[in-house]
Amino acid sequence: MNKQGMLIVISGFSGVGKGTAAKRLVEKYGYSLSISATTRAPREGEVDGREYYFKTVDEFRNLIDYNGFIEYAQYVENYYGTPRAYVEKELALGHNVILEIEVEGALQIKEQYPEAILIFISASSAIELKDRLTGRGTESIEVVNKRMNRAREEAESIPNYEYFVINRDGALEECVDEIHAIVTARRKEIRLWNDDIIKMQNELMSM
Repeated sequence: MNKQGMLIVISGFSGVGKGTAAKRLVEKYGYSLSISATTRAPREGEVDGREYYFKTVDEFRNLIDYNGFIEYAQYVENYYGTPRAYVEKELALGHNVILEIEVEGALQIKEQYPEAILIFISASSAIELKDRLTGRGTESIEVVNKRMNRAREEAESIPNYEYFVINRDGALEECVDEIHAIVTARRKEIRLWNDDIIKMQNELMSM
């Protein structure tokens, strides 16, 4: 009988590279990555069923009604959710599953799966965070400002996470290896880098 897999929840500010880190964990260490559903429009190069399952609002709400998500949330005017069937199948097979989701969804997951590991990924500073969002060139200034306002709200939820990992510019492998070390160790004690958290919260509030 397979041992139950572990559920790893990865959240973070928009633009910190949490999606890239999650994909690298799959490539490097063999994690399973749950693909979220969303009502936002695909970005250039994105494919339905690869980056996201792209749904209409009606389709998404229908899945909510049929308990098709283990969590869902609304973020910057769009819905995001984690389909239930894939996650439960992979866990039953003994695979470690990564969920890349927003903070509201992470807390929903923790209620349903108390053993889930909650990891928050951040840039090294608020200035770097804004530079990354601006540098992507995929959003308008209005959307960038909305995402920065959202980051200020998300910063208040960081203490609900068990681990705080910084994805420094150009140091993706260090971030990925740190996350893998956390999961491998199966640590139960809460490890928060309080100075880093407070610094980011203060920077975001002062911008």
